[in-house]
Amino acid sequence: MLAWPAMRQRRFWGWGYEDVSPSETELGMLEAALTGMLGMRSAEPQARPQIEEIVLRDPRAALPASLGELCDASPLSRASHSFGKSYRDIVRGFDRNFDNPPDIVAYPKSEADVARILDACAEARIAVIPFGGGSSVCGGVEPVASENYQGTLSLDLAKLDQVLEVDATSRAARVQAGVLGPALEAQLKPHGLTLRHYPQSFEFSSLGGWIATRAGGHFATVYTHIDDLVQSMRVVTPTGILETRRLPGSGAGPDPNRLFLGSEGTLGVITEAWMRLFERPTFRAKASFRFEDFGAGTNALRHLAQSGLFPSNARLLDPVEAMLNGAGDGSHALLLVGFESHDHTLGAWLERAVELCRGCGGKASDADIVPNVESSSKDGAGGAWRRAFLRAPYLRDELVARGVFVETFETAVTWDRFDELHARVIAAARAVVGQQAAVTCRVTHAYPDGAAPYFTVIAPARRRDELAQWRDIKAAITDAMLAAGGTTTHHHAVGRDFRPFYEREVPQPFQNAMRAARAALDPRGILNPGVLFAGA
Repeated sequence: MLAWPAMRQRRFWGWGYEDVSPSETELGMLEAALTGMLGMRSAEPQARPQIEEIVLRDPRAALPASLGELCDASPLSRASHSFGKSYRDIVRGFDRNFDNPPDIVAYPKSEADVARILDACAEARIAVIPFGGGSSVCGGVEPVASENYQGTLSLDLAKLDQVLEVDATSRAARVQAGVLGPALEAQLKPHGLTLRHYPQSFEFSSLGGWIATRAGGHFATVYTHIDDLVQSMRVVTPTGILETRRLPGSGAGPDPNRLFLGSEGTLGVITEAWMRLFERPTFRAKASFRFEDFGAGTNALRHLAQSGLFPSNARLLDPVEAMLNGAGDGSHALLLVGFESHDHTLGAWLERAVELCRGCGGKASDADIVPNVESSSKDGAGGAWRRAFLRAPYLRDELVARGVFVETFETAVTWDRFDELHARVIAAARAVVGQQAAVTCRVTHAYPDGAAPYFTVIAPARRRDELAQWRDIKAAITDAMLAAGGTTTHHHAVGRDFRPFYEREVPQPFQNAMRAARAALDPRGILNPGVLFAGA
């Protein structure tokens, strides 16, 4: 077994590490953007919360002494597990509002520990909230506020963080669910393998969390979701442990893996999974294309998605989105395209993509087309976007500290409805936030039959009324998405925040079937109550 050093101190109230902050240059650009784009005067940022300032209620419940060594009721641990990392969560953090912390945080060291904890919680009527990296942006790791339970326990799987077995022949590995993205890739690297799943939360999200939330990752086509990379899994439920069979495919009835993919901890606790892997890429190629408007870029992206080329990266940014990410000047939309392979050079694929995008009106200079990308290359518009992508959550927290509303809303829709959905969402956002705001769109994933547009809203926050403003904006935009035929969420899960919209999206008989499955696996209803379905 590999032993991993203790993690650097993470912020209990916001994103990332305590010792990482935006540079003076980044903060200067941020201040200029507030003045120029939002018409806001420079504001003194709110002070970062300190754990000594946080007042938590006394724990209402405890586990038996035999489990004491696995438990932590310290203020820092309880505060760190009180909510996730959405805009709503950061606002509450700055307000020092930790009024519903878990009573206990448990850190199991083995699958047997997980089973013992679930047994004890079922006996004591304690709600259990499975916790991976804590990066949820939908209320998925927030303790339930209900008098039906004696208390709440946050079940942190951080100590289940090992790659247990590698099957190089089948190109798969058995991995514990608590491992975070960087530690997973570090353990696979000596084998020349990679999961190649890179959500924006990669640094602070876990394998089990990805599976439980059906996370979207690095690949913009084909392998867009973690679903396609799960070969089998082990799940601890209050009624026993189940393990699905390792198979490349099967037609034997409904797939049991699919029951737990996206179940968000309501049916059981995923403790390990066999994952399909890739050999590490050695060939890369990329290009960037400028389009006169977003619609022209969308047309090119559709042709690219339907061409059979299946690029690993295909992201379309509207003019303002490109400018905010340092990849444009606000005058054109930008399409970033990338290919990768461990087996073959990519010239033919890139050549056809360039031909296709130019045929749809895309402009690219010779410098924008790179047939052989060095693995360390960070140049060009793609490099600028990538750096901004990874730094965005830290800058988001700085914006919130300065009284700025900043939130994202993502969906997926078929191509025939894409333009209507885009127009509806932009109009709905403008109607609720006004003109003195930035409303941008990028497309993160593309399929032959549709795409996943991702909207960002940046506006002056209604100070001391931010949560009501958030609810108003979220309702307006999600209503518009659903009315245009889109989904509630493409890759951010449902949690408690998206649940009312999700219930409108899925058929009632399916909701009934899910509740029945929950009743069979968790008869006392202790697992993450309130997530996915009301009363479930």
